[in-house]
Amino acid sequence: MKKGKLFWLFFGFVLSITLSCSSNVDKKGRFLLKGNNELKEGNLKGAITYYDEALAIDPQFKDAFFNRGMAKYQQAKLIEAISDFSEAINIDNNYVPALTQRAIAHLDFGENYKALEDTKALLQINGENGQAYFIRGLVQTEMKAYEDALIAFNKAIQYSPDNAELYINSATVHYYRNELDSAIVDLEKALELNPRESKLHNLWSLIHFENGDYPKALESVEEAINLDKDHSYYYNNRGLYKLYLDQTDEALEDINYSLKQNTKNYYAIRNKGIYYFKKGDMTLASKFLNEANKADPEMPLLSEYLPLLDSKATNK
Repeated sequence: MKKGKLFWLFFGFVLSITLSCSSNVDKKGRFLLKGNNELKEGNLKGAITYYDEALAIDPQFKDAFFNRGMAKYQQAKLIEAISDFSEAINIDNNYVPALTQRAIAHLDFGENYKALEDTKALLQINGENGQAYFIRGLVQTEMKAYEDALIAFNKAIQYSPDNAELYINSATVHYYRNELDSAIVDLEKALELNPRESKLHNLWSLIHFENGDYPKALESVEEAINLDKDHSYYYNNRGLYKLYLDQTDEALEDINYSLKQNTKNYYAIRNKGIYYFKKGDMTLASKFLNEANKADPEMPLLSEYLPLLDSKATNK
């Protein structure tokens, strides 16, 4: 099980475009447009080359810095992306797209306080920026400041009341706080708005699991997988539910698939430990459960299984 993994709202980003009549401005604008076309085609390296050309003409071209940062962000080059967004902001400290994307990149890089500072700057520019509140909620959730996160998500909902994903993120925080009834209220609203959002069904599966309804948990995560077959955490959750339904061989297949996609998925490592526990192999159960415990001692279910390992070892 992965505890209600938070996710980004895909507000989308609009690549900046500059047009002008003068020669150099016209040239840099053409390079920018060519870079944007390459970026849309998925040719990130080619896009960056064109943005470099634009910046060679005008080193103060904030739109080229921003768009190059977006290309580098898509390459998962977070430090370089943050640098480019920062260059754009240095040129224009009210440049909202760059502040927004830098906040997201800081969050992805684990720089939570820097991300919060960027949301503060965004809200100073526009106190009704729902996206800034959304990012703030994500950051505060990562910091386990759940009450603050709920306030931020509720603010975001105030400005985008028809966005299902906001309610799912709010439900996720309620799930973290073990406020399952409140989580369900949010999920029911999200279901009205977008029943085809896979993360909604995955989170509902986690709530069913917490309530001990393993067949319903399996049914919900199957729906999530039907909607999004590429999400490795869904397979891990399905594997966990199958373990509790005594479908152990099928469970291991799902858990291993999830680990293949992400070898540092410690929830899957924990689930593999549970699999070996149920199979009676306490050596391997101990190996995987303790590895998960080292990564996150507060991970659910560990407090249930680790004492049982100790008990079995004592009784040998």
